[in-house]
Amino acid sequence: MRLLYIAQRAQQQRLLTKALPRFSQQNHSLSQLHRPVLPPATCKLISRRSLCSYTETHRRSIENPEEFWGEAAENVTWFKKWDRVLDNSNQPSTKWFPGGELNTAYNAVDRHVEQGFGESIAIIHDSPVSEVVEKITYKELQEEVSKLADVLVSLGVQYGDRVLIYMPMIPQAIVAMLATARIGAIHALVFGGFASKELSVRINHAKPKAILSASVGIEPNRTIDYKELLDKAIEMSEHKPKSCIIYNRHQFPSATLLANRDYCWDDVMSKAKGHDCVPVKAMDPLYLLYTSGTTGTPKGVVRPSGGHAVALYWTMKNIYDMNPGEAWWAASDLGWVVGHSYICYAPLLHRNTTVIYEGKPVGTTDPSAFFRVIHDHDVAGMFTAPTALRAIHKDDPTGEFHNKYEMKNLRTLFVAGELCDRETMDWCKEAFKVPVLDHWWQTESGWSITASHVGLGDDLHPRHGVTGKPVPGWDVQVVDKDCKKVEPGTLGRIVVKLPLPPGSMSTLWENEEKFQNLYFGSFPGYYDSMDAGIYYKDDYVSIQARVDDVINVAGHRIAASSLEEAIVHQGDIVECAAIPLKDKLKGHVPIGLCVLKPNIQKTNAEIAKEVIQSVRDSVGPVAAFKKAIIVSKLPKTRSGKISRQTVAAMANGEPFKIPPTIEDATAYDEIHLALKEQHLI
Repeated sequence: MRLLYIAQRAQQQRLLTKALPRFSQQNHSLSQLHRPVLPPATCKLISRRSLCSYTETHRRSIENPEEFWGEAAENVTWFKKWDRVLDNSNQPSTKWFPGGELNTAYNAVDRHVEQGFGESIAIIHDSPVSEVVEKITYKELQEEVSKLADVLVSLGVQYGDRVLIYMPMIPQAIVAMLATARIGAIHALVFGGFASKELSVRINHAKPKAILSASVGIEPNRTIDYKELLDKAIEMSEHKPKSCIIYNRHQFPSATLLANRDYCWDDVMSKAKGHDCVPVKAMDPLYLLYTSGTTGTPKGVVRPSGGHAVALYWTMKNIYDMNPGEAWWAASDLGWVVGHSYICYAPLLHRNTTVIYEGKPVGTTDPSAFFRVIHDHDVAGMFTAPTALRAIHKDDPTGEFHNKYEMKNLRTLFVAGELCDRETMDWCKEAFKVPVLDHWWQTESGWSITASHVGLGDDLHPRHGVTGKPVPGWDVQVVDKDCKKVEPGTLGRIVVKLPLPPGSMSTLWENEEKFQNLYFGSFPGYYDSMDAGIYYKDDYVSIQARVDDVINVAGHRIAASSLEEAIVHQGDIVECAAIPLKDKLKGHVPIGLCVLKPNIQKTNAEIAKEVIQSVRDSVGPVAAFKKAIIVSKLPKTRSGKISRQTVAAMANGEPFKIPPTIEDATAYDEIHLALKEQHLI
């Protein structure tokens, strides 16, 4: 067995030596470069990992993280081997693979081309809003990324500079991310269509040398002038980028370019010659990502390059059970961490085909859109938010639209971002005809903290309400305010014992003090997730709410999620939000804001009465739940998260600011009016 392993390693080393890429001599001379010392996983290496159960795998990752992640790092090509796997001498800061050098763009694109997979499909762009379906091979992607990297260097972008990306859901956005990574610069991607004021805040904070944008973004019922929004943002900003590269959507008029600052994407790309990958230190940042709802001084999560590549590659097989070459679809937005990790980097690192979808779950053109994409592109694994699934369920409850599509290659559907209620979960299992698995992670973590590990043989049908088990590398615990473990089955605060695994954030951009205090100040030696949940005896974890969403009723701590589950159980509610209302006697009492399914014949009063009884039956009278208010919509972010805290602040007459990621702020006006009519404010 050992001889087979050595023979495979030697053969891979010979292949890599022949395929060693050329590198830019601008920053490194050839004599200074080191050939990759660890090969990519071109052969199926026989290792203990593939033979281990989840339990053994998780145990190894916690007890011997250096051995575990050192083994996982063999799937990534390194231009210089690390000095050590883990430097944990300066907690809470953790250094993974210090001394090592790699390039994420090389690992995500170039190495696949060199191994003979250049004609494999890297990206499928499916855009019902622009009626375009485009397929891009790994070889074509390499050429585009290389040329854009050359353009950026010609405009003065250097190793460590920031590049801000403000683009719609089009392949050029991924090209921009990879081109930035190719030259060792740092990208900060902001939602396309973000308001000028909020965009200017991020420009001031990241101080990009260049900005990559597009002429317009296309929504189902409107076109958004990105260039106009960008111009206003730069005008508001103290920091002025030296260059802006604008991609003109071909079916729309070209944007007006400003002299000495703006460049046409097609023009500069036509003159570019290409640029090779630049080795990057493992702990150097790959990107900055601003967390949703950022106000005031932005909170920019920094993602280190080395651990990010190692961890994301590992997840594609071990969590999602994807094989190289299969089609994967994360139905999210590139502006979220899900988009960074699972639209762009993880599938490309693993040599999957990644689907970029430019549209909505309903309305482009009908509620069967997700099913059509899965069918048309032979999607094997999918990841989306429960809110998208609720929207489909609401518009197509009987399967009139989606039943016409076969999804013979789909094996699993993963959900995250919000609690997936039982009714939606059951409907999805029937509609998609595959296991539907909830899992939990955060912008800060970069990948799952708890999950069902399909590739490690986990149960494909866990009981409702859990988000899987702790992922290898994550030592998850549930504690009280004194950092003592609570009894299994008891609600508490979710923390992670240090060190954090590879791929997690390394700091906050230009704010190390806030990084230390916010995440590690309350529970020394632990990362504070600021989420509340339950750890069960069988190692399953249930995420109940953000700590701020736990409602304290006369000393009883009740998770908003448990109330919302009971509300939806009534049967006529498609989605809801439970928020606390100040009460002189009990401190707070919960109220429910409820959105109805279509064509409900009952009166609002009848529904409210049934909802109250449902909560009483499920949660008990201790909840003191006596008000259910019917509204047509709830304020949600682009990822589908309901903005409970701002609604609660509004309801209680407290100062609040509408988060910039809210898609329809008019929902606040409707809720405010409904609360006044009920004499609650």
